[in-house]
Amino acid sequence: MNAPPNRLNGLDLARCLALIGMVMVNFRLAIAPFPSAQDPLLAWLSPLEGRSAAIFVTLAGIGLGLATARLARDQAVAQTCRRAMFLLAVGLLNFTLFPADIIHYYAFYFLAACLLLPLSGRLLLAALGLTLSSAFALQLTLDYSRGWNWGELSYVDFWTPIGFVRNLLFNGWHPMLPWLGFAIWGLWLSRQPLARPKTQWALIAGGSLLALASGLLSAWLRDLTPAPLSAFLGTKPLPPGPLYMLNAGGIASAAIGGCLLLAARPRLAARLSPLLAAGRQTLTLYIAHILIGMGVLEEMGWLDSGELARAPLAAALYCIAAAAFAWLWSRRFRHGPLESLMRRICDRQGS
Repeated sequence: MNAPPNRLNGLDLARCLALIGMVMVNFRLAIAPFPSAQDPLLAWLSPLEGRSAAIFVTLAGIGLGLATARLARDQAVAQTCRRAMFLLAVGLLNFTLFPADIIHYYAFYFLAACLLLPLSGRLLLAALGLTLSSAFALQLTLDYSRGWNWGELSYVDFWTPIGFVRNLLFNGWHPMLPWLGFAIWGLWLSRQPLARPKTQWALIAGGSLLALASGLLSAWLRDLTPAPLSAFLGTKPLPPGPLYMLNAGGIASAAIGGCLLLAARPRLAARLSPLLAAGRQTLTLYIAHILIGMGVLEEMGWLDSGELARAPLAAALYCIAAAAFAWLWSRRFRHGPLESLMRRICDRQGS
């Protein structure tokens, strides 16, 4: 089945590209969690860390904004809360297999975003600034390493009430402070004329300039700042300091603008149909890359092998298979398997 006529294909393309990047990052973590700093391949893979997921969360905010704009506010909030509970259950189950899971964080991004739906565009930007500044203040005040076993990249007290809340809000893989900022930015973008080339070029140019400026500023400040503080002025996702958020947010904006521009061309969009289909089934394909993809890697003896060169190969093979599956599935069904299950459980009005 084809996408609905009013759907922005560029958002599906961006979701697919974000998924490809996340598969690459997660397979790298599973295969070579502590690669040699001298490995030249690391220089190509490291920039994906925290960027692909940032695109994913920004798109979640856009999707939420666009979806709820078609519903009455009470209905939109109720539906979003039901979907959040579904994602929380799926994410926590996935966490037992893969501790870097992002899905359970999504549940709380959506719940928080529900509270922000009535805000104007200006107030959304104010909420974004407050989120980033609050996160930075906490990073400078609290012990960011609390709960972490960095030698194993594990969070030792995740399943305790205090540990869960700390991980969720402050120092997990994708904590709400500051990662909620990407979802807020997505909500703001959902109110812009994303189908217009002018908006798309503005996202590309503005996002690129922001990413470049934040990267240069980070490099300059880290040379001038004592070690305890410099880690929070970097552009790596752990810890997610303000310059990381600006850098990843700029890259996300540029990537989304570029995908919208490319997919607006009908001939090109037709050639990209397997990628667009995969972009409409990212929940299914994300969970599958843990259950199936990493299961195959385990059977092959590749998990924790330390062979960094295996990660791109494994990711490429999985993504090709995933796109082929999504394209074939889309010829008969409008939504992916997990997406259909979520809608059946959570959307009382159907879809």
